[in-house]
Amino acid sequence: MSYTITSPWHLTEVNDIHLETLTIRPVPVHPEDYLYTVEPQYNHRPDLLAHDLYDNAKLWWVFAQRNMDVLKDPIFDLEPGVEIYIPRGPELRELLGL
Repeated sequence: MSYTITSPWHLTEVNDIHLETLTIRPVPVHPEDYLYTVEPQYNHRPDLLAHDLYDNAKLWWVFAQRNMDVLKDPIFDLEPGVEIYIPRGPELRELLGL
């Protein structure tokens, strides 16, 4: 079994019994990233933000990986007024191999 290309666990090895130690999928700084202020409708809902931006709710983890200094908890730290960097769709698709 392996995880899909959109999963944060995609690079992590899987053996017959369990998932090995997590291999982080980095989302590095890109010059096309833009600063975004979280709006109330996305309070604690990175999946909704990913759906609206990328048409794929499974990419919720991208915000936490790109903003590790701001989002210690990828769900509960995503609150209205918080500023995070958002990778643009084309650059993110290229990075993830989509």
